This record gives sequence, C-alpha cells and structure tokens, in this order.
Amino acid sequence: MVDSWIDVHAHFYPPETEDQINERWERMKEACWTSPAAPRWDPESTLAYMDRTGIAMQMLSNIPKTLKALQASNDYAASLVKEYPSRFGLLAALPTDNPEAAVTEITRASEELHADGFAVTCHYNDVYLSDPRLDPVWAELDKRRAVVFAHPDAYAPGSMGRPCVVVEVAFETARTVTDMLYAGVFRKFPNIKFVLAHCAGALPALSGRLLLIGHENWIPNPQHVTPTEMRQHLLRLYLDTAATCPTTLGAALAMTTPEQLVYGSDCGVPCTTDATMDANLRALLSYPGLTPDQIQRIGHNALTLFPAAAKRME
Repeated sequence: MVDSWIDVHAHFYPPETEDQINERWERMKEACWTSPAAPRWDPESTLAYMDRTGIAMQMLSNIPKTLKALQASNDYAASLVKEYPSRFGLLAALPTDNPEAAVTEITRASEELHADGFAVTCHYNDVYLSDPRLDPVWAELDKRRAVVFAHPDAYAPGSMGRPCVVVEVAFETARTVTDMLYAGVFRKFPNIKFVLAHCAGALPALSGRLLLIGHENWIPNPQHVTPTEMRQHLLRLYLDTAATCPTTLGAALAMTTPEQLVYGSDCGVPCTTDATMDANLRALLSYPGLTPDQIQRIGHNALTLFPAAAKRME
C-alpha cells in the first residue's frame, strides 16, 4: 500500500505477567471498555503488520502512570530498538507530574538509551502540559532541539458510558494545546518540535474560533499572545494522521500545511485493529484534498524530524 513510510504514532506494552495483563483489563472495563479479551502486544505481530502495509519504521511510545513503570518501559523499548534498529525508534516517555524526574529522564534517555525523541501525555496524573512548573522540562528539551510527541490520556475514566478514546481524547488535546498557546509555551521554547497525536484532535476544527475571538478584551491573555503569533505557532505544529482520516484532514490543512503532516497509525493499543488501521490508511491515500505526491511525502516527512532513525533505515 505504501513504500518505506515512517509511523510516528505506534504503541507497545512491555512484557507483563498474566496477573498484570488481567489487572489492566479490569481497569479498562471500569473505564467502559467492552473488549472481549485482555489486549496484548508483541513485536513479531507488529513487524508482520508493518511488512504487509509497507511501513519501514515505527516510533514506539508508551507512557505508564508511575515513574518506575515508565523507566522500565523506556528501557524495554530501547532494547527493541537495539534488536531491530532499522524498524523501531524510541520516543522516551517523560513523567510530567514530576519536573525534576522528567529532566533526569531526558538526560538518561538521551545519553544512555539514545532516544530519538520524547513522548508526553497532555494530562498526566492531573498535570497539564501547560503547567508553569514544567518550564524546566521544556527548557531542557528546547536546549536539545528535541522532538516531543504529545498524546492525550487514553486511559482516563469513561464518559457517558463510553471509553474516553471515542471523543474525550480529541478535546483533551485541544484544551491542552490551547492553554499552552495562552501560557506562552511555544513562544518561550521555540526549538522544540511538537508532534500532536490524532491530527491534534479537535484543535484544527477550533483553531478558526481561537483566531477569530480568542484575543478579544474579555478573554484573559496575560502573555499578550497576538492573533498573528498564535497563527504562527499553530503553523509550526506537526500533526499525525492516526485514526482521523479523512474528515479531520480538511480542518488540519486549514490550520497548517501538508509539510507539517506526518503518518501515524495508532498501532499497538486496544482501540486499534488491523482493519481500522487499514481503513484509515486507505482514506489518507485516496484523500482528494492532497496530491498523490503530497500524500507520499506525509509518509516520509518524519525522516527530517528523526535523523538518527533515518540513518538507521538506510
């Protein structure tokens, strides 16, 4: 279907005992999931899917809710990259509820695990990415000119009897990035390259409203972010295509350009199946608002974001 694409939005689970798998499944059922069986992950099945669809490399991310589990997860993903250097990359998870630990993990992941980039959750253990306490984390990432993949919390409680991944994740992304704009995060740390999961959720559809009325004198704007500045920040964001095609692409292309779109599959999590990944990919490949050349470039745009991974793919 495609040729040598790079997938920036792919997940994994570290090895787990049966008790751990079943415990995770029980938590999912409490959050309104009705899965017939506990979800599992293994690299062989993922590589088989990649081979079938023409995906050359996946950038792996997983963000557990405790520091110990998060570090162990990063270690396991690094071992996968070492075993399959031309097929996997590492987006090292950061514990953004603990800025000091996050800075330490940035250093460890960069120098010991050779991470290709970093992964954060929009709302992690009750801390939003716009929280001013995270400035030291952003400063360290800005110094390193890092790529940061921002994903909503897919394991939050259900809403109206349905898992949060159906609707709520889209609004969490929009809510968080909007607050980051008003907080001046993108102004203060311009060297970070942010990649937003799921085509930035509801943000593209709401971006016109933000630019139209988001700077009126009845809206708190302590950083005095102007419409022009806000538009520039929105244009610089990278958006992945996971579980969004085709309907979100129109709004995304109104907010930014095709050069800022990167391919994502959302592979490796319970809300994603081979069938839904195939359907999303087919919708992208046949999207009438992009030329065939632009669509193919979406599959390769991430190569410039991850030069070390691109070198491993050669």
